[in-house]
Amino acid sequence: MRFRPCIDIHNGQVKQIVGDSLRDEGDAAINNFVSEHSAGYYAALFQRKNIFGGHIVLLNTQESPQYEATKRQALEALSVWPGGMQVGGGVNAENAESWIKAGASHVVVTSYVFTGGKIDFGHLEALRSAVGREHVVLDVSCKKKEQDSTHYFIVTDRWQNMTDVELNRETLETLSSYCDEFLIHAADVEGRQKGIEAGVVEILGEYEGRTMTYAGGVRSAADISRIKLLGRNRLDVTIGSALDLFGGALSLDEVLEACNAGH
Repeated sequence: MRFRPCIDIHNGQVKQIVGDSLRDEGDAAINNFVSEHSAGYYAALFQRKNIFGGHIVLLNTQESPQYEATKRQALEALSVWPGGMQVGGGVNAENAESWIKAGASHVVVTSYVFTGGKIDFGHLEALRSAVGREHVVLDVSCKKKEQDSTHYFIVTDRWQNMTDVELNRETLETLSSYCDEFLIHAADVEGRQKGIEAGVVEILGEYEGRTMTYAGGVRSAADISRIKLLGRNRLDVTIGSALDLFGGALSLDEVLEACNAGH
């Protein structure tokens, strides 16, 4: 298991938010943490630690008056560590190449490849043609439609809209020819530090193909160990609000040690 860092940018600032609180209207969100440092500061830190493959996420829409400030932060981080991090948020076939040229190792894409609640294979083909499968990460973050359900469905538009596409092994296999990796936020627990979404981890553990990174609810080294067990040691992990870098109690060194344990 590898630790895959994240730099979430909202309204021009590095933040950690409660995942399902994000709203496009008024660029609103419930903040867990707002950093005094720039995105470039964190990119430099991850570079010094030699932690590759993290993701930078722009949480404002391109229509937002805050978008340009958020984009500047993302470009700063990429310029600090070209090739070291991925970038997502509003990525499509038309702008994906520009992000790769700006220094992203991969583009992270969700909403563009789902139209009307369905997989848009035309957009997937266009994205693959634009930058190559090897530069694409598909974000298949998910939520339950009903609280007591064991089924999870992919959510788009910064986790605000539910698709009809269920997260399962068949879906991952279908999408795998269009990407190099998958990123999966368990949006119901994202940013809440109340423990992982075990059901999502177990579903991901049933698939063995592309690299997968799980995010959502991690608050301790024990949670990391549980992801290893339930995910059959097939998952990498992202941690946001619980990490000491973002105001949490879990130290980066402790996370790296837990990820490496048993290797």
